[in-house]
Amino acid sequence: MTILDRMLFAAFLRSYFICLTSMMSLYVVVDLFTNIDDFFVPGRRITEVLEHIGTYYGYRMLQFYDRLCEAISLLAAMFTIAIVQRNNELIPVLSAGVSTHRLLRPIFIGAIMMLSLGIINQELIIPRIAGALVTDREDFDGTRDLVVQGTYDANRVHVEGVRATRKEMKVERFYVTLPETAASRMTHISAQFAQYVPPQENVPLSGGWMLTGASPPEISEGSFDPKMIKLIDPGKYFVWVREATFTAVTRGQKTLGFASTSEMFQLMHRTDVGRMNQLAVNFHMRMTRPIIGMILVIMGISIILRDQTRHVIISSGMCLGLCALFFGSIYVSKYLGNGDYVSPAMAAWIPVLIFGPFAAVLYDAIHT
Repeated sequence: MTILDRMLFAAFLRSYFICLTSMMSLYVVVDLFTNIDDFFVPGRRITEVLEHIGTYYGYRMLQFYDRLCEAISLLAAMFTIAIVQRNNELIPVLSAGVSTHRLLRPIFIGAIMMLSLGIINQELIIPRIAGALVTDREDFDGTRDLVVQGTYDANRVHVEGVRATRKEMKVERFYVTLPETAASRMTHISAQFAQYVPPQENVPLSGGWMLTGASPPEISEGSFDPKMIKLIDPGKYFVWVREATFTAVTRGQKTLGFASTSEMFQLMHRTDVGRMNQLAVNFHMRMTRPIIGMILVIMGISIILRDQTRHVIISSGMCLGLCALFFGSIYVSKYLGNGDYVSPAMAAWIPVLIFGPFAAVLYDAIHT
């Protein structure tokens, strides 16, 4: 990279950091002062309340960044070009024989890096904190009841329950259905409580559900696979699972949106997941998201540089208007896909097919 490339790249990163900090700070301040009463639980010390506020917004800022990383990249690119124009640095560069397309290369490199950071956040971080992202402000200790839905495990064991609490990962009125064996038909077990024990190394009774107060209190040895379930005491069982975890049985549509792309792909092959159309649309939009981000950046820069005599505020306003239309088309396409008016793949590719050629035309029309 030349000195000019390094200067533009550093200017882009600086603008990106300023936009990111400003938007996140504005989001936290507005949301906190709007909902500040929800954080103050009677009987809690001020230090506990402040810790809860910090934890809550720490997770929410990662979600906020996941939703707006494309828009922040666009703003950073716009501000970088605007600064170059305001300082009259563009004309000397063009006079030296450097084309505008070549000048924009470090900005595009920076945009690709930041969009890649957004994908890393989406695939590696958001799925790990999905439980915290669906927790309400008032749920200080994670004791609020959650809805439980039935789900199948990979070993064909079916589990379901009535309600659950996130803090102890415990489900009340838990039901287990074991698959048929050569010696017996399906076996049904009901338990007053079941607590999920996460997998742990060198701990045999982990990676499954500990059932207490179960009925029937005992089952014959030939009616179950010892690799699926173990009778510990009368009325107490341990059921090993791989997919029917606490997160899976309390997973709602919001949590499905926080799953990684590979998890979405696996869920699309299951029959116990509701609203499969919405899941398929989200999966295909994950595929087109990097393309959409770059189209957005290219359109924004092209509008600003197409007429270099136009005032930068007017160009920025036109750019934001086009971006609003762009995001509007994405939501309309998503609605059409969720409603089964078009296929999920088509819903994801409609914005690319409409705005991709338009972005290419705008980019080619930049004066060099």
